[in-house]
Amino acid sequence: MLTTTPNPLVTLLSIVPARAIVKGVARKRANGELYRVAALRYHGRMHIDIFTLFPAMVRGPLDASILRRAQDRGLLEIGVHDIRAATTDKHHVCDDTPYGGGAGMVMKPEPLFAAVEAVYAGGPVVLLTPQGRVFTQALARELSAHPRLSFICGHYEGVDERVRTHLATDEISIGDFVLTGGELAALVVVDAVARLVPGVLGGEDSTVEESHAAGLLEYPHYTRPPEFRGWAVPDVLLSGNHGAVARWRRKEAFRRTRQRRPDLFAAWLAVNTPLTKADQKILRELEAEQA
Repeated sequence: MLTTTPNPLVTLLSIVPARAIVKGVARKRANGELYRVAALRYHGRMHIDIFTLFPAMVRGPLDASILRRAQDRGLLEIGVHDIRAATTDKHHVCDDTPYGGGAGMVMKPEPLFAAVEAVYAGGPVVLLTPQGRVFTQALARELSAHPRLSFICGHYEGVDERVRTHLATDEISIGDFVLTGGELAALVVVDAVARLVPGVLGGEDSTVEESHAAGLLEYPHYTRPPEFRGWAVPDVLLSGNHGAVARWRRKEAFRRTRQRRPDLFAAWLAVNTPLTKADQKILRELEAEQA
């Protein structure tokens, strides 16, 4: 279920499903001190924690469509945590002016450390930042192998450097552009990762043939009607010949990737050379058509 902890001192360990087994106690260093965290092993469930100043920005998308169904089916558990709830002053201050001067405000370390430490139970702690490694499908698969993930959403001019160096274990960027905060970036990463959890999409083939899964863009898709405003579905897709359909799809994936993402196709070739005889023939056909 999508949960929001009104007080970060209320640990999410209290809502861990019964089939989660406490395997032992781990230690993690943060802000120069060691603190104890329960190490959990999950059976077929992923747990995600999102730390944000603006919980309302992320709740809606997490409570709809595939992510909602995954939570209802017990495949995914998401905790949304208001960083302000971890403050100790009456005004719930989470930011301050930067040392050395400059524009904007910087998120203070104390509330972020307190919010994360109150519920942390293992796994990567990811800071969403333009300075992080660029998010890709390969990185999504890497993250999906973890039963627990934590995401810190920066805001304003960024976070205190001590959060980056002593709390976060990874930094991720979703592209070379700037957002008002890390919330939208966190949603992008969570969606891409959660759909790779077995059972979330219902069929494993759904994540195998889509764009980027195998290093190529996906082939075109068609559905009924067979003709719309004079635009017809390719005959091969109506033929019932599964071998011919598979070859057409492979060829179109090659064509689309070469045309739209030559950089991606070059990278795919570098990894997959030497090509199979079937792929070599498809590539020769495309080159002949282009000549």
